[in-house]
Amino acid sequence: MQRRWRKPMNRKEVIDWQEAGVVSTGKSPFCKLRSVPIRAVKIKSGFWQPRIEINKSQSLMDMFDLLQERGAIDNFRIAAGKKKGKHGGFLGSDSDLYKWIEAVAFALQSENIPKLSKILEKTVDEVIEAQQNDGYLVTDFIFGKRVKERLQDLGRNHEFYCAGHLIQAAVAHYRATGSSRLLDVARHFADYLVATFGPGRRQGHSGHPELEMAMVELYRTTGDTRYLDFAGYLLAGLNFAFLKYLSGHAVRVAYMCSGVADYYAETGDKKMLETLKRLWEDMTSSKIYITGGIGSRYEGETFGEPFELPNMRAYTETCAAIGNIFWNWRMLQLNGKTCFADLMETILYNGFLSGVSLDGLKYFYRNPLASSGIMVHQPYYEPDGMKYSYKEPPSGSTAARQRWHGCYCCPPNAARMLASLPGYFYSISDEGVWIHLYDNSQLDWHLDNGKKISLIQQTHYPWEGTVDITVLPEEEMEFSLFLRIPNWCRQASIYLNGIRVSQIPSPGSYLKLKRRWEKGDTVHLEMEMPVVLFECDPQVRENLSSVAIQRGPLVYCLESIDNPDVSIPDLQLLINSQNPGQNFTLEFRSDFLGGVSILRGKGVLFSTHWKRPLYQPMKKQSVSTKEVQVTAIPYYAWANRGASQMEVWLPWHASTKTL
Repeated sequence: MQRRWRKPMNRKEVIDWQEAGVVSTGKSPFCKLRSVPIRAVKIKSGFWQPRIEINKSQSLMDMFDLLQERGAIDNFRIAAGKKKGKHGGFLGSDSDLYKWIEAVAFALQSENIPKLSKILEKTVDEVIEAQQNDGYLVTDFIFGKRVKERLQDLGRNHEFYCAGHLIQAAVAHYRATGSSRLLDVARHFADYLVATFGPGRRQGHSGHPELEMAMVELYRTTGDTRYLDFAGYLLAGLNFAFLKYLSGHAVRVAYMCSGVADYYAETGDKKMLETLKRLWEDMTSSKIYITGGIGSRYEGETFGEPFELPNMRAYTETCAAIGNIFWNWRMLQLNGKTCFADLMETILYNGFLSGVSLDGLKYFYRNPLASSGIMVHQPYYEPDGMKYSYKEPPSGSTAARQRWHGCYCCPPNAARMLASLPGYFYSISDEGVWIHLYDNSQLDWHLDNGKKISLIQQTHYPWEGTVDITVLPEEEMEFSLFLRIPNWCRQASIYLNGIRVSQIPSPGSYLKLKRRWEKGDTVHLEMEMPVVLFECDPQVRENLSSVAIQRGPLVYCLESIDNPDVSIPDLQLLINSQNPGQNFTLEFRSDFLGGVSILRGKGVLFSTHWKRPLYQPMKKQSVSTKEVQVTAIPYYAWANRGASQMEVWLPWHASTKTL
């Protein structure tokens, strides 16, 4: 279609496109922290850099090929009248392409990648040409049998959801290129929705929240208050302020809460903030896994009852983990509280990262905390299918990541998370610079007074707890440096220019270092990183008398491929109840699973010689035991070497001697 002329943005009202963060809070009146742009942070060789590079060089191209093969791009060509055919893909599959566009745009904010840039712009052309004259753009309802269903079933048809992802992709593209050509398309669709729905007009609300946070970000990008007002209208329709606890589809809930946090950042609606806090407490007290995963039920991909946290049947969708990161990042920007950064880190290293294979080409839809090695019944999708499936998986199917899922939401979501990750490391406030995440990186940005500053991190985190920071202001000046002391760190010490700081770091807090900084000042942070065995609230019945192994931010698991002579379900960890952490020895192996620290300990195999029937009267059992060596690996790395048994929560057996 022919593009309509649009009045240029009033740049006095908005942040320059090159200075906007992943979530642009620079002018948000109710945010304590302000995000920094992706382009201001360089992730260097360490933990995250290889994963980000694989995402750029392998994942994004493979996704593009798959999206082409499965019809996601052809849908736009057919909608534009350039091609004939039937709609391909899952309902709402436009959003998969939009997430891919957003991921590439985030990658281009880090560096110029000519090959990806060329493909991106050609793909944007396809989207532009498919838009209808009135602004509508959801290919499911532009051609084919669903045309008459357009905007008729907003609860199920994902039209608002697709619109939200289009807007987010367009904003990211604009911030990557400075070109508003895709942003114009997004605004045209947004204007159509604003003119169609709202007070005094047709009523309608999304069945899958996403448009809410997109509309707020569009307001931040353009300065057009209609978009902020529309986000408020959508949220009012969800009766958010009256919610008492979390329930329902985990991804939708996390996206809803993210949108509410965005809306509060611009409006200061106290009822919204009170509800956000209440729901966050409900989640963290009884509805979240130790990995940061959420959504325990297969049925509806939903939250369960309090303490309903099964391990093998954990749904814990990868998209839900990403949504939880979004929510916690926004809460962190509101008030700078460490609990949100701590949870964000837990999810990143565990519940999110487990969703992506080490080669960046395969993905989990769900991330269980235990596995028999056989694929569990998937009632909502089949990995290589294109439609809803209620069939059992083929005999012998293994619990493995898949290159393609019929519902392809998780892979491009993971790609945009990895591509945007540099934007989550640092923030700025009136007082100075905040460091949220630790890895080899460099920040090149400026304070509120416009003075430039660079920070350089050097570390072997998360395998070691030491971090060295070099501070490089353009001139001597006073400001504060805030260092996150994770809640898992029970003891830490800090040295400034080689001299120990008298302040005692407190776990789960930001330590504030205020001084006149000179070029070349150094900060050395030492965080003790012992092995810790975690217990669970006894109301989670499945984890009674069991422990989970954690070191630093990483949750560990036992996988049968590393313990070939052990039946994982029959194993109990052998631990010294007086000092559980001393039971393990640590070994970093650079040549194993991309470079990991493994833990070695001891366990006991119990055999009761149980014979049929399934149930029988209780009697004295003949029990045999066998002491064995066990090896634990980071949970995120499991299922990268074929089918295997795996467990995070393990029964334990006490030993009074040093092991």
